[in-house]
Amino acid sequence: MADEMVLRAQRFINTTYGNGATLGISKLAEDGKTGWPVMYALTRALQYEMGITALSDAFGPATMAAIASQYGKLDETNIPSANFCRIIQSALYCKGYDGGEIDGTYNDRVQASVAELHRNMGVDGTYPGSALWPKTAKGLFNMDAYTTVGGGSDTVRAIQQWLNGQYVLRKDFYIIPCDGYHSRDVAKSMLFAIQYELGMADGVANGVFGPGTQSGLKSHTVSTSVNATGVWARLFTAAMVLNKNAVAFGSFTEAVRQAVVGFQEFSRLPVTGAGDFSTWASLLVSYGDQSRKGTACDGVTRITPEKGAALKAAGYAYVGRYLYNPYPDGDLPEKQIQTGELYDIKEAGLRCYPIYQTWSRSADYFSTPQGTRDAVEAINWARFHGFKAGTVIYFAVDYDAMDGEVTSYVIPHFRAVARTINENSQYHVGIYGARNVCQRVVDAGYASVCMVSDMSSGFSGNLGYPLPSKWSFDQISTITVGSGSGSIEIDNNIASGRDTGQGDFAAPIPFYGIDTDLDTDAYRASMLTDVQTYLKSIGVAETGGDGWTDTDWATLGGISTTEAYDAVVDTDALFTSLARTLKIRKALIQAPVMWELRKLNPLDFVADAAVQAGQKDDCSTGWGQIFAKTAIMARNYCIGEGIISGTGMDYDDKDDLKTVWDKLHNDQEYNIRSVAYTLIFNAELLGIPRPDLTSDDHIAEAVLGRYNGTGPAAEQYGAELMGLYRVLENYNALSRAV
Repeated sequence: MADEMVLRAQRFINTTYGNGATLGISKLAEDGKTGWPVMYALTRALQYEMGITALSDAFGPATMAAIASQYGKLDETNIPSANFCRIIQSALYCKGYDGGEIDGTYNDRVQASVAELHRNMGVDGTYPGSALWPKTAKGLFNMDAYTTVGGGSDTVRAIQQWLNGQYVLRKDFYIIPCDGYHSRDVAKSMLFAIQYELGMADGVANGVFGPGTQSGLKSHTVSTSVNATGVWARLFTAAMVLNKNAVAFGSFTEAVRQAVVGFQEFSRLPVTGAGDFSTWASLLVSYGDQSRKGTACDGVTRITPEKGAALKAAGYAYVGRYLYNPYPDGDLPEKQIQTGELYDIKEAGLRCYPIYQTWSRSADYFSTPQGTRDAVEAINWARFHGFKAGTVIYFAVDYDAMDGEVTSYVIPHFRAVARTINENSQYHVGIYGARNVCQRVVDAGYASVCMVSDMSSGFSGNLGYPLPSKWSFDQISTITVGSGSGSIEIDNNIASGRDTGQGDFAAPIPFYGIDTDLDTDAYRASMLTDVQTYLKSIGVAETGGDGWTDTDWATLGGISTTEAYDAVVDTDALFTSLARTLKIRKALIQAPVMWELRKLNPLDFVADAAVQAGQKDDCSTGWGQIFAKTAIMARNYCIGEGIISGTGMDYDDKDDLKTVWDKLHNDQEYNIRSVAYTLIFNAELLGIPRPDLTSDDHIAEAVLGRYNGTGPAAEQYGAELMGLYRVLENYNALSRAV
């Protein structure tokens, strides 16, 4: 919602500073909404008024030093100009405080707002009165909130205020938000606070969990009998609260002791009920006490009999290994599980949990199509290596995903992973990544457990986030175990017991000879030409058809041959994934979808509208023009045969019929999958062998014809689609051969 006074602040900046290109202040949108562009513009304007020549969006040390050296503090007796005051008044309005009309005077209303700001920051005891000081001015010119934001914790806010009030006079401690949320800044402020209490001087204290901090904490255990009150108890209970433990901030009480026991059990720490070093460490940094010895590990080196024996002797039970290595000739040639390795793991008395990773190191890798592809490839590689039903496959998010990226990229990716894994295998989905992305994906229901990359303590997705609720493996350090031929570098992991990997393996299922992605650079244009030529040879022109005029056909939603072709080729990854999973030829699925898209006509849209209006129960719909009843029968058959997983539905139940029709109409991936299952079901209806990678053309033509029913019209349909199938299969075969 627009705020009139923020709008006035934006106009003030635009009018006074917006035309000065040298200031680096772009014209602000005059929408009455606070945001970083507004705060950056106000910061630059303030720097300009103080005579700083190297202007910056950052309210950094130079800006604070200029305030300190030129004015000491800012109040009604110490404001250099009316515009300087207007900048402060504008910032107050942008932070939700009364700025006193932006009239250029540090009036009573401004003074009252500054005093309120200091109370909200928790520094009113340090900075009584109504003057702005360098550090509180810095806090005014950013987007941090100092009141509890919706959903925030009042207890967390009390901790934030206490930290500000306690340590604001220390050189490197800056005002942190008081919004009720744990964050990177709050996590770092806790480390500064502990270092100050350990006696570290300004310039030595750095907010890093280094050797000095660790050494000092080892002599500062807190419990019901030691340091139960005072600053150390407050810091420890603060750390407990920030890790989402339900305790009171303050003293180490019996209730706190019980909560500590629960936290230690959850984190697989020694259960002492006291705030000992291991517990302090797990509360303060993601990797915790790195001297802990785990019972799980992962790595990129082949587990030979000698290395397996060394791991077993060192107390390890579970080994994480990668299903696939996209760069086998690179720096990590043994990253992928090697031939015979799982046998050696089993013989060593170890169990293995598989990890799937290709690139996954930036947001743009993650998408619904990529999630489908990754899931299919993971299924194929897991079967190739011999992993049995029930195995959890950990899909990697190997970068510091910001929360917005998790929402926009990672969650849709894992939705596709989960749908594909659940429908096409008896494996389960795990996620391997930082704490926040793991918890988000688990909460969304797209992973059952998570492997946490806690060694990446600087990741924003680890700083300020507790250990995820469904963690299975917690990666805390890189170490070397064994000696000689048994020496191996591993990531040392704590195991929760939620996943114990696999200790026995099935015979490998090879997947060579199955379809790959179309080589679009080489074949896209020529394949389109051949598709057009073939369709024209059987009377299907580039546009129009079925008795409709070109004008009516185009106006009412008809699709040209090129458009139908582009739609199919643009979703090639999905067709490839389905073909690889079902072990059938990709062209068999592509042909009816491309044909039905090209043959869409106005009557199809009329039928869709009738179902949507409740005038009909069912009609053919979506890219593959499938009836809901047909899709239900096909899916039920495939579920019964163990081809896919899921729960059967009843086409006589109107609710089930409507649910499936809506999916067929609105979710084209669901529709295309249903095309594939229908083709497999058609073989059952015809009493012929199921199509596979070795089927002859007679089976392909028969199941394609049955897609359109029975009788002469269906036979003609099958013959016409068989010609299209051959065109598509020709180029798919060329791509397979590359």
